[in-house]
Formats: sequence, C-alpha cells, structure tokens
Amino acid sequence: MTPRRALCLIAVPAMIAAPACADPAFENDAGGLPFAHVYSGGWEHFVGGGVAVFDCNGDAKPDLFAAGGSGPAALFVNRSEPGGALQFADGHAPEILETTGAYPLDINGDGVMDLAVLRVGANQLLRGLGNCQFEDATAIWGLPSNDAWTTAFTATWEAGQARPTLFFGNYVDRANPDGPFEACDRSQLIRPDGEDYGRVEQIDPGHCTLSALISDWQRNGDPQLRLSNDRHYYVHGGYEQMFELSPLHERPDWKHVSLWGMGIASRDITGDGLPEVMMTSMGDQLLQFNRGTGFENAPFAIGTYSQRPFFGDDGRPSTGWHAEFGDVDNDGRADLFIAKGNVDQMPSNAIHDPNNLLMQRADGTFVEKADVAGIATTDRSRGAALVDLNADGRLDLVVMNRRAPMELWRNVTADTGHWAGVALSQPGPNRNAVGAWVEIRSDGRVQSQEVTVGGGHAGGQAGPLHFGLGAMTQAEARVIWPDGRVDSWRSIAPDRCTQISRAD
Repeated sequence: MTPRRALCLIAVPAMIAAPACADPAFENDAGGLPFAHVYSGGWEHFVGGGVAVFDCNGDAKPDLFAAGGSGPAALFVNRSEPGGALQFADGHAPEILETTGAYPLDINGDGVMDLAVLRVGANQLLRGLGNCQFEDATAIWGLPSNDAWTTAFTATWEAGQARPTLFFGNYVDRANPDGPFEACDRSQLIRPDGEDYGRVEQIDPGHCTLSALISDWQRNGDPQLRLSNDRHYYVHGGYEQMFELSPLHERPDWKHVSLWGMGIASRDITGDGLPEVMMTSMGDQLLQFNRGTGFENAPFAIGTYSQRPFFGDDGRPSTGWHAEFGDVDNDGRADLFIAKGNVDQMPSNAIHDPNNLLMQRADGTFVEKADVAGIATTDRSRGAALVDLNADGRLDLVVMNRRAPMELWRNVTADTGHWAGVALSQPGPNRNAVGAWVEIRSDGRVQSQEVTVGGGHAGGQAGPLHFGLGAMTQAEARVIWPDGRVDSWRSIAPDRCTQISRAD
C-alpha cells in the first residue's frame, strides 16, 4: 500500500494576482489523453456517464476514472507538470463493463481512495491498493448483491460507525414487464455492521432517481438525503425528495417540486453560510436559495435557468445533466458549469444543446460565457468535473459525452485572482472528514464549502476544496469538523493548498 502523502501539490504562482476582469478562456487538451474515451451503449446508457476525480497514487495530482457504458471504464493517471499542458497516462482500469458512473471515497479509512462503481447490473466497491491499483472488495466488505440500473450515489459517516453509510439510487426496473415507462425501481440505503455491510433499507416506491446528495444543508448537525428524480417516469406524481437518515423517513414538511430531475450541485453563493442547490432537468435548470427551513426558487432574472440553447436555431428545451459550482476566474464568486445534451433523439428537446458556463457577477446574477470560453460544445454531454489538474490555481474542465469522445479543457483565463485550496484529514474511519465545513474569511467576507460525497451526475470528486480570493493576499480559515467541533481561525497563505489535520 502506498504511504499516505500530503493531499496538496506545490502550486505554481498565479499568473497575475489581481481582481478577475478577463473573460474565461480554455484550451482544448484532449490530445493529452492516451486515447479517446467514449461513454457508449444503448437505452440502458441514455443516462449516466460520470467521471470520478481523485488521487489514486499519492502524488497529489487528480486522476480520472471514467465510466464506459457498454464499453470498458477507463483510468487516466495525471502526468501534468505544474502550470503545463494537461497530460495523462493509461492507468489500465480494472476490466469492468456496463458502468454508469463512480464516486471516490476512503471506505476503510486506510488513507487510500476507494471507488464505488455504479453499473447496469451489480454495483462494485473497488479497494484502492495504492499506485493506482485496485481490487474488487464488493464481497469482502459484504455489499449486498443486486442487479439494478444504478444512476445515483451518495455517502456519509454516521456517528460511531467504522464504515460509511451508502446510498445507491436506482432508475428503471429492467425486469418489470411494463417497463421502461412507469417502471421506476426502488433505491437502497445500506448501513454498515462493523466493518461489513448489513442492513438494507429500501426507498419504495422509487421515482427514478438520477442524482443524490447527503448534506447538512441546515447546518444543525443533522445531514439529510436529497434525491433528484426523473419526472418522465413518475408513476403517481413524483417529486424531488428529502429524507431524514436516522431513522430513514421522508420529511413530511418537504415542499414538493416536480422536475425532470437529472443532477444536483450544492454551494453557498449568498454568503450566509447555507448551501444553495442547483438542480438540472429537461427544461428549466432550477436554482433554489436556502432559507434555513426550506428552499425558495431563484427569480428568473438571476440568469441560471438556461432552459433553451443560448445559440443556434434550435429553440426546443435544453436537457441538463451534471451541474457544478466552481470559481473559474478566482474572483471570490462561485460560477456554474452545466453539461447539456439530448437523451438520444428525443424530438421534444434540443438536439444541438451547448454546455453552459455561467459566470457570477458582483450583484449575484449570472451571465453565459461558455461560447467566449471556447467550451460550448454540442455533443450529448453527461458527467463533468471542475478541478485544478495542473496545480496552477485555475479550475480545469473534464466533460463526459455519450457516443462522443471525452473532453479535457485547460483553464488559461488571464488576470485571475488569488486562490486557496484546503484539504482535511482526521483520525478514525472518516479520514477525509466527510461532513465537515471549511470557511474562508477575507476582506470581511466568509465563503463556506461542505465536504460531501455525492451530487453531480453519476460522478464526483475527492480532493482539496478550492476558493477564489480575488485581490486578497491574506485569508483565514477554520474548520467545523463532522462531530461539530469548531476550530479557531488560522491564517493561510494564498495561491497554494493548505493541509489541515485534526489534532485531538
């Protein structure tokens, strides 16, 4: 097993330490992949197509595990030099077919990232062995076998448990003779029993869940399970759902919102410390403001609904998939990427549907810049990731496409602001402090991010949290750990990643 190393790579200096003022710009570095990877397959792969981002060999560089659909999954090992072009080597992924997505998490707390691999068929847990090697630990860890069509995942560590609680969201019941329409499958919450998995709790009926996120959205120490469900397959008036975890039950006071739900993104964008939620769908992409006791739909004028292609002559509704917040220009305001693409040839929705890059302005509204940035591609995009792949402090972009090659974009935005990365570690089974909050204070403002596993569409990240600082050259950070312990504010250096380890 590779020894645990620092999660933060030494970064190159920022290009220009100034408030962001230039438009975002990206260079196409897909040639830095060892081969063109495609998420392929028929109707059982209309959905899915996620990518997991994590460090699989301890060199502090984010590596990529990409779902393959009916083809093999791929593992790309990061060989990029700090500040240079994006370069990856073939990591020779385990031979797994029928994958829809994957999420990284350290299941056994040994300091090496593992993978929860979602499939059309039996899901798998891959134990990380270090040096980007894996073994199938599905049976070893006692994960109950299934034969579902899994399209969503989220996880958290509950108090006193040696393993994380896992949620697998399932789509259509392929065995139902009345399918695929109006044949939503049940989903499963699987709790640990010591170091194995035991009790399975069903969410029944299911509403064709396509994304899930466990988040302490009220910041009261009570994380809850949010599900985004595909309205196209609703049987009896389905809706977006919220569940209490212990005991598992749906919140009776939850305000029902019905969408053709695809993806979830969560981040505080108002500065009040409570995370907003972005939900993608067929049609409107719905941003909701967190009011503490519930969520309120954002006004149309905020600029995030993106309900139709923003260029071209196809005026039919868009189809949104992966959504992710990230500060692309490091101005201290989170921006928003949305992957778009028709399910297949669905005539009710746009076929040539460009991806969105919505840049947040000082007044809290968003403006479209994907075309200016050069990333407004129109293939059938699914999963994606905003992540600094070459340690230059700028978030790069990975985009997964159905039946088209995976995209790799290097962020070359000029005049970006300062930034800070924060990576956490703590003793015990929850080594990466899933459920913690990191707050960054600079220039009288506080930015907040939660460490989560889940969200997006069929894929997620494990690595340092990224904060833009704008013109600020000084910042402070504090951590609210998963058990509620609050650290004191500490000074952190800008333009680098800081490792914060909990000391009992």
